[in-house]
Order: sequence, then structure tokens, then C-alpha cells
Amino acid sequence: MNGNEREVKVEECKELEVYMWGYLPGTSPEKSPILSPVPVRLPDSVEGGARSWTDICGGGCGFAMAISDCGKLITWGSTDEEGQSYLTSGKHGETPESFPLPTKAPIVKAAAGWAHCVSVTDTGEVYTWGWKECVPLGKVTLDMIAGGSFQKEIGGKQGPIQTEQVSPKSRGLNVGSGMVSQTENRNTGEEVAKRRKISAAKEELESSASGDDYFTLTPCLVNLGPGVRITSVAAGGRHTLALSDMGQLWGWGYGGEGQLGLGSRIKMVSSPHLIPCIEQNTSGKDAPPAVRQGGLNSQVQHSKATGSYVKEIACGGRHSAVITDAGAVLTFGWGQYGQCGQGSTTDLLRPTCVSSLSDIQVEGVSAGLWHTVCIAADGQVFTFGGNQFGQLGTGAEQAETSPKRLDAAILEGKHAKKVSCGARHSTILTDDGQVLSWGWNKYGQLGLGDTIDRSIPSLVPIDGCIPINIACGWWHTLMITEASILEPK
Repeated sequence: MNGNEREVKVEECKELEVYMWGYLPGTSPEKSPILSPVPVRLPDSVEGGARSWTDICGGGCGFAMAISDCGKLITWGSTDEEGQSYLTSGKHGETPESFPLPTKAPIVKAAAGWAHCVSVTDTGEVYTWGWKECVPLGKVTLDMIAGGSFQKEIGGKQGPIQTEQVSPKSRGLNVGSGMVSQTENRNTGEEVAKRRKISAAKEELESSASGDDYFTLTPCLVNLGPGVRITSVAAGGRHTLALSDMGQLWGWGYGGEGQLGLGSRIKMVSSPHLIPCIEQNTSGKDAPPAVRQGGLNSQVQHSKATGSYVKEIACGGRHSAVITDAGAVLTFGWGQYGQCGQGSTTDLLRPTCVSSLSDIQVEGVSAGLWHTVCIAADGQVFTFGGNQFGQLGTGAEQAETSPKRLDAAILEGKHAKKVSCGARHSTILTDDGQVLSWGWNKYGQLGLGDTIDRSIPSLVPIDGCIPINIACGWWHTLMITEASILEPK
């Protein structure tokens, strides 16, 4: 080095990038799906001066959500064209924008259901908005649409009940009224009568009620009582679960199939209630940190299903699943396709241990409309529930009422570490940085470059990045990746 040269020191920095694929109504002028992963750019104009992403959020019918490095909730993909409404996430189309929340506290977690959103701040506060049934103490305008848009979402290629199926390009009603498409699916006599009754009620009310009667687009602070700090949330079709730092489970919204785990078919829980998953005991050795520090009178909870507290939660269309700290899985709610994994198709009104997984330590769980996917501590993948589009990944067409381990050749030697389910598709992230997807692919939500359904896990082509998380929405998939860059010190 000569005297005129100066040594420049550099350091390696990690930069997070978000990719998406599938269908988001507001991201394409031609309304065509995105068949392969494309990057999502964070504009310089985002509030708070965000430079990068920090996490991605699951759920969302017609919109996507992620979190920026300065704790802003970022949304995009929504539209109100053609009589449809996906504006729960704000009027944010192709360009990601900050969603306005009535708090300056950074957002750390968020989730979205059919037409509602919920977010958590770093102080443990919860804000929710969208479908009024899902907003605690919000006015519920249409109790008679007990099925709502989700009664229409239980259709499929096969199964004991065949009904109308929702699609992004459906002709039909506003989301607040069900957004029903007219497809070729068959109906049984009993279900036809039920749908006609609901449809007639909707038609009568549509002439006298506006979309505002169904939604509250202003985020509302959820009152969970003094001292309750939420760390994670999950959103189902019309219900919400929230997990506290003490491992307690809270729920609210629609519970007609038992998805709120309260022991009854209560249609509406208008304020958050504790869901009794685990029995109380006074021993505190295995409690979560907040309990060991003296919260809730230092009472810990123990479970017949093994464990001391709930550590992970998931919401499906009308069912729920939780994991205890000991790796036990409990499910509750709608069981029509076996999505509760109990070996039957009956509904479960209380959290119930999935006994066939009792000898397996489960680390992760996710739920779709009619199916559930679990990953074990040793990386194995188990699926159960509806399989109309191959969303179980078994290579077969029939539903599974008990957990079935996936043994596809592509999984040999793989260790799954993350899982996420869309409405009818599934994805996992392996510990060697591969993303595998399977199930419904009409809108390219598998990221495989085409629109062909897959009944076994298939490798999503990813080059030049390291995936660290995945999150599925109704018709789309998000992936957050890590890349190393060198910057001057």
C-alpha cells in the first residue's frame, strides 16, 4: 500500500428481503397471478423511515402484510374493483404502505383472517379491525349470516358436503355479504336448504345495509384486563386467538363450531375470554418466564395433554390448534374433514389432545380452511384434514382424520423448521434453506411457475437468498430472506 492509499474496513451486514407469489388483487393491472417468487420493494416514503423488513405475517384474503424494521405494519395488494372489497388492510394496492394504527409503539406480530386483521405491539397491546364480529364489543349487524362468507368456503373437489366455492375473480356480493361465486360444486339437500336460507337473508339485508355495517376499518384496542401482555396472535375465518407471555390463551369472535374452545356452540363472543386449555397447579418449575417472575399469583398450569403452558397457536377457517411447552397438540372447532386430527369428523367444543401425536414432540403448527399441518422437533411433517386440492401432501386424494406423516422422496433427509398454511395450500421451510409447497395452485400460490395443483411437496425455485420464514395468505405466499452485504465500517 502506498502513502496515498487508505485501508477501508468493511463489515458484513444482514439485509432482509421479502418475496411474494400467488394472487393479490391490487398488485397486477391485468389481474393475473404471480407464478414465481418476485421481490417486494419497501418504498423510501414508508412512514418512520424504514430501511428494511423484519417479519412477514400470515393470513389475508386479497392483501398481504409484513413488518418493517422500525415496527410499522406494512400492507399491500388490496383493491375495491369489480364490486369486491379487500380493503380491510387499507387502500394499499401495488405499493406497500404503512397501515395507520392509533399507537406509536412498534408492531411485533400481526395476522389476518378472511376479512379482519389483528396486530401486537412491543408492549403487548392488541389492536384489531375489519369484520365487526371479530372486533370485541363491536356491533354485530348480521347475526343471521351465521355461515357468512365462510359457509360458502367449505366447498371443494370432493367430500361429504359440496358447496359453492369462493375465488378471487368471483362474480357476486361484497365481502361483507359473503362474496359468493357460482361454481359447479354440488350440494346435499340439507346444505342446499341451509344456504338458501342464508342467501335469502343476505339478499333482503343487502338492499338496506351498506358495507360499513359489516366492517370497522378503524383499529380498536382490545381490552384484555390489567397486566395481560400478548406476545402472539392468530386469525381464523371469523375468530381470533391471542397468546399471553404467561402462556394463557384468549379468544373472541365467532364460535359456532367450537373454535373458541369454550365448551359450547356460542355464536358470538364479544369480548376476550380465557380459553381453558390447561389445568392449574401451584408448581412453578416449568412455567414461562412471566409466571416464574410472580405474575398471576405465580400459579402455573398443567395439562392432561402434558405441559405447563401454551407456546404456539394457529387458527384455521373454523378450527383452532395450540401447542404446549411439552410439544403436545390440542385442537378444537369444526371437524367436518378431520381437521382436528381426532380420527373422526365431529366438532370439538373444548381443546382436546391429539392422542396419536402424544409420543411426538411437536414444534410448529399451522391451519388452513379444512386442514392442519404440524412439524415435529425431529423435522418430520404430519398433516390431517381435508385434501380436496392435495393440501395434505400425501399424494392421495382422500381426507385424513388422523395425523399422517409425509414420506415423499423429496423430504428424505430434510428437517422442517417452519410451516404455514393458506386456505388450501401448504408450505414448509427446511433447516437447509429450502421452501417446499403443495396443494391448490390455481393462482400460482405454490410459486412453482405454473397453476397446476400438487399433491406432494415440491421445491420452490429460489436463487441467491437464504429464506428465514414463510407466511401464507388466502391465495398468496410470502417469504422473508436474508442476504449478506458488505458495508464500509
